[in-house]
Amino acid sequence: MARVLIVGAGLTGGLCAALLRRELPQRLLHIVVWEKARGAGGRMSTSRSAHDPKCTADLGAQYITREPEYAKKHQSFYEDLLSHGVLKPLTATIEGMTIKEGVENFVTPQGISSIVKHYLNESGADIFYEHHVTQICLKAGKWEVCSPTGVVDQFDVVVLTIPVPQILQLQGDITNIINRSQRQQLESVSYSSRYALGLFYEAGIQIDVPWAAQYISSNPCIRFISIDNKKRNIESPDIGPSVVVHTTVSFGTKHLESNIEKIQQLILEKLKEIIPIVPEPTSIKCQRWRYSQVTKAFLGCPGQITLHTKPFLVCGGDGFIHSNFDGCIDSAMSIVEALKFNL
Repeated sequence: MARVLIVGAGLTGGLCAALLRRELPQRLLHIVVWEKARGAGGRMSTSRSAHDPKCTADLGAQYITREPEYAKKHQSFYEDLLSHGVLKPLTATIEGMTIKEGVENFVTPQGISSIVKHYLNESGADIFYEHHVTQICLKAGKWEVCSPTGVVDQFDVVVLTIPVPQILQLQGDITNIINRSQRQQLESVSYSSRYALGLFYEAGIQIDVPWAAQYISSNPCIRFISIDNKKRNIESPDIGPSVVVHTTVSFGTKHLESNIEKIQQLILEKLKEIIPIVPEPTSIKCQRWRYSQVTKAFLGCPGQITLHTKPFLVCGGDGFIHSNFDGCIDSAMSIVEALKFNL
C-alpha cells in the first residue's frame, strides 16, 4: 500500500486528497494529511467565538467568485458543492464590489472552511492537526518526514501544498533536491500580507448598518468589513452576529512584524471611526496573514512542480498558479495528474 502524505489542510491539500481518492479508487492508497494548525482550512479558515461555538467568522477568504471561463471547466466542482449545500449564491448587499458581466459569487452557510472539510471528508484521509513539517529526508527509498514535536514517519509520496516560502524553509535532504533553477524560481514567488480581525457577539446584539459587507477604498488601514452572518444569509435570533475586518495590504506589510495586540487595538480604533455604533464584542481574534494572496506566481503558472520522482515529491498550491478557488482546483488537478503516472 502506497503511503501518500499531503502537507497542508488548506483548499489545495483537501482537493488533492479528494481527487486522489476519486481518480485512483482501485489503487491501494493510504492518504495522510499533516496540518500545522489546529483545524482545516488554511487561508479558508472559519473561526469560532470563545463563548459560543455557533458564532463563527471567516477570517480568510470571504466568498467564492466564479469567472465565466471556469463555469464550464469546473462545472462539476460547483455542482457538487451546491448540491451538498456547501455553497449558496451570494444574495446579500456588498457595497463597493466590482460587478463584472457573467461573474457569479457564492457564500458558505457553514463558513468558508466547510469547503475544505467537504473534500477532506470525501477523501477518507487520516488527518493530523498540529503536525508541523520541518524536515524531509531520503531514507531507504522513502521520504522520512519530521516535526519539531518529535513525530517521525515515512511515506512513498509527499505532496507539499504550503506557501512557497515555507517550502524553502524546510530542512533535510530537500534542500539539496531543489536545484538551483527551481530555487531561483521559488524565491521569486511573492505574496501580499494583511491582518484580519474577527469580532464575536452574544445573541440578540444588533449591528445596524444597511449592508452585509463593504469595500473601503479611502482608508489607509481598513479595506473590507463584513457582518459575517448577514453576508452568509444565516441571521438568527439564537446566534450572535460576527464582524470581520480586513486591513489593506500596505498596512499589513508595514506592520507585519508588529505586536499583534497593538495591531488589534489599532484596527479597532479605525473601525470605530468608520462605524461609531459598533458594540463591544464578547471575544476578538486577530489573525496575521503573512501569506495572504499571491502577487507573483511561479514562472509559467504550471500548477505544480515535481522536485523528485523516485520517491515522488511534488509541490503545488496557489503559489504555482493564482489565488482563488479555481486556481486551487487547477493546481490540485495537475498534482494528481503527475501522481497518476508515478504511483
